[in-house]
Amino acid sequence: MTDTASGTTLAGPAGTPEEQGHHERSAAHTVRPRRRVPPLLGYALRRVASSVLIIFGVTLVTFLLSSVVPADPATANLGQRALDDPEIVARYRAEQGLDQSLPMQYVTYLGNLLTGDLGTSQQTQRPVLEDLADKLPATLELVVTATLLALFVGVVFGVLAARRRGGRLDRTARMLSLTGVSLPIFWIGMVAAVVFVKNLGVLPGSGRLAPALDPPDQVTGFYTLDALLDGDVGAFSSAAAHLVLPAAVLALSVVGMVLRFTRSAVLDALSSDFVKAGRAKGLRGRTVLWGYAVRSSSGQLITATTVSFGLLLASTVYIEQQFSWNGIGQYAFRSSTNLDLPAVMGVSILIALCFVVVNLLADLLYAAFDPRIRLS
Repeated sequence: MTDTASGTTLAGPAGTPEEQGHHERSAAHTVRPRRRVPPLLGYALRRVASSVLIIFGVTLVTFLLSSVVPADPATANLGQRALDDPEIVARYRAEQGLDQSLPMQYVTYLGNLLTGDLGTSQQTQRPVLEDLADKLPATLELVVTATLLALFVGVVFGVLAARRRGGRLDRTARMLSLTGVSLPIFWIGMVAAVVFVKNLGVLPGSGRLAPALDPPDQVTGFYTLDALLDGDVGAFSSAAAHLVLPAAVLALSVVGMVLRFTRSAVLDALSSDFVKAGRAKGLRGRTVLWGYAVRSSSGQLITATTVSFGLLLASTVYIEQQFSWNGIGQYAFRSSTNLDLPAVMGVSILIALCFVVVNLLADLLYAAFDPRIRLS
């Protein structure tokens, strides 16, 4: 460009279009953008780190609670003749680390825990880790079956109640859900045992398998699945029959909560704009209900599943003791009554670990369904 006053030529700051493109390409080569962590991966890493801290806190709380128990472990686990000998008592306290200071006991316990050493059970004289490995499959079979049963019944009736809001089915479902949540689980178990075992005689009363049958080869630890893998129809029928009553009693204690979760989530979805748009486009009511409303409620259903699993896991102590189900709950009951502190602490840490893992999986699934969670 030429200046009319002085006759000089002034060059523009950007130059020609070819020069401008060259400068942009050079800047792109010299300045590399920083790689960002994918939102879902970053969210998962944060949740894993917080889960590790929670487990550490559980170990600390469990250790402190066990240390303030008023009873003396030596008195609970040694005979009267051994208690009369101070040397035997001192040797026992030294073997169990009870003669050390409380911080040193926790450091020792935490170091053993990191190597998989949960101590030795005083009632079985076996490593606690082996006892838990033997008992855990029985409890998981019971809890998983009860959770699936509660989800099926709660989701189906919750969706139907939301579809006919204010109708007879909705009122009946809400009344039954409130009744199931209000009744104590041990009372439900006793009534069910009297009705279906004693009076009707249609279901077995206790155990995981008929006494005349041998347990199937341990593959998963679930008697029903292991019997199917073995092709043993008789063992499968017996295991399934023994599983029906305790699983149904457990499921009944949380099915009302699942029903209310589902009903509330589906009602919110049915009043949303995208469901109204689907109806305006002429979509069938069943497609709108199950394809849009129920699908959009997946986050709330994940939450209901997590809460149900945790409540059922905590309730197995009553059911396993009542139906002689040889799992973690019965093992915890016997350990607490015998003041078997290593076993009690091992059960507490295992239950906490199950809670943390299930909640971690639920959070990751929730984040996968809802991008707002992982971006927040």
